[in-house]
Amino acid sequence: MFTQVLSPLHLQRHCSLTFTSRLRHDANRKSKILLFLLTIAKLIKLTASLYISYRESGQLLPTGVFYQNHKTVRLCEELGPLPVGWEVRSTVSGRIYFVDHNNRTTQFTDPRGDGDVAVRYERDLVHKLKLLRHELSLQQPQAGHCRIEVSREEIFEESYRQIMKMRPKDLKKRLMVKFRGEEGLDYGGVAREWLYLLCHEMLNPYYGLFQYSTDNIYTLQINSDSSINPDHLSYFHFVGRVMGLAVFHSHYINGSFTLPFYKQLLGKPIQLSDLETTDPELHKSLVWILENDITSVLDHTFCVEHNAFGKFSQHELKPNGRNVSVTEENKKEYVRLYVNWRFMRGIEAQFLALQKGFSELIPQHLLKPFDHKELELIIGGLGKIDLADWKANTRLKHCTSESNVVRWFWQAVEDFSEERRGRLLQFVTGSTRVPLQGFKALQGSAGPRLFTIHLIDANTDNLPKAHTCFNRIDVPPYESYEKLNEKLLTAVEETCGFAVE
Repeated sequence: MFTQVLSPLHLQRHCSLTFTSRLRHDANRKSKILLFLLTIAKLIKLTASLYISYRESGQLLPTGVFYQNHKTVRLCEELGPLPVGWEVRSTVSGRIYFVDHNNRTTQFTDPRGDGDVAVRYERDLVHKLKLLRHELSLQQPQAGHCRIEVSREEIFEESYRQIMKMRPKDLKKRLMVKFRGEEGLDYGGVAREWLYLLCHEMLNPYYGLFQYSTDNIYTLQINSDSSINPDHLSYFHFVGRVMGLAVFHSHYINGSFTLPFYKQLLGKPIQLSDLETTDPELHKSLVWILENDITSVLDHTFCVEHNAFGKFSQHELKPNGRNVSVTEENKKEYVRLYVNWRFMRGIEAQFLALQKGFSELIPQHLLKPFDHKELELIIGGLGKIDLADWKANTRLKHCTSESNVVRWFWQAVEDFSEERRGRLLQFVTGSTRVPLQGFKALQGSAGPRLFTIHLIDANTDNLPKAHTCFNRIDVPPYESYEKLNEKLLTAVEETCGFAVE
């Protein structure tokens, strides 16, 4: 049909002109082919959309491999050259296979081996994240801003009132946050600090919305006793919106939930193994029940006790459960029902309210490519700071890696605790979290911007100064490590607020 390879955009334009011309000359056939043309038009539009997506992401395939699976092709290229005498080909359906001309054989297995599975997994995750970001960018209105102005002292309640008054589509507009009484323009840094401070309040077990999963594991789960607050469902709706707001605008939530929580957000079933990190003792007990003959050993029924505010109540895992004994024959059902109850006990309404708020900004179908561990990274970023990655992805301005100030800066960071490193990162970037791609993906006012150490000509009695919108720290030429360390600690521990020079 075509004498040259056309891009989907050219194809769309060509077909539109052709169809229009034919319809003008044969009006009697309009009613018969209208449905067919509409279907073709939708398919072409979808193809064009995908073409634009890959063109903008720099991932267009050569025309010679247009019908091949693009992930497989890129993986083949990234694993390096094939052994001598080998060739890569594809079937008519697009499946990659390998030809060994030495032995005159073919196989679907790559002769270069599996490669680094961890690296491939990370690469695939980053690719999926790019597609998610692209889909979300298409939903962002071109005009207007989502403006939030709060005081630091009342950040929780004021944020709640303002966000719950907005429509979901308004929350998708460019985010602009201002702290009342402070000068400053938000190019990303203020929003990051706002989210950091808000999460510190919003997720604090003191307020009763969430609780730690166990006494010694600092992951959060919904507090089943939160219903004591008559407005608790509205607050959970708000929490979901804040989480969605963070993901939509490429920020992170400063808090870690249990992995089953992320499974539930994805609509995936909970399993016994999910209990291992959230309630190790219960997990151990249920595993023992499954692995041992419980005949004449246990005296359990399909009824469990729950402690709420010091009062014990009973919950039947199934109708008339208090009168159904757990036996060797029905113990699998008992464990399954117990696990489901353990994660959803008294929190069904709370979770649905939170999920509703999150889905208003992040539609669930966009998350289907991700598993629950990946979703945790998307929402919370990386919690542990990789110092080597930090150093490797730091830009130096008016100094070099051999400058005393730079060497002393990294010496101080190495001596910091993990918690203090996070505070330093928050001081300079506005967030304690690191993007899942690492420090190379730190966001500034206009896209990715590396962490920057800027040596300035200033009085050495001055403190280092942070520019969170640019991920930059200005450091005077201190005379010694001791002085730099002292000034840096003072700045990190005591300084807050944003200013515009």
